[in-house]
Amino acid sequence: MFASRLITTGAVLLALLAAALGAARPSSGAAPETQYVVQPGDTLWGIAAARSHGDVREAIWQIQRRNGLHSALLRPGMVLVVPA
Repeated sequence: MFASRLITTGAVLLALLAAALGAARPSSGAAPETQYVVQPGDTLWGIAAARSHGDVREAIWQIQRRNGLHSALLRPGMVLVVPA
């Protein structure tokens, strides 16, 4: 009786721990992100250069990857997620 109660309690605690770890968001140390609405004449280079504190090419790659862009073609009104 005691052993089965101990096993049940252990299983419940393990399930709660797994749920808590599954819901936790790991800290990647990445900079916060904001949304940017593309204006006429905007380019990925210009958007990335205005927000990048390092290699603009890396910032462009991150913007493309984060937004699922397969080219540098932007349309006015597009909403991009960009590094803050």
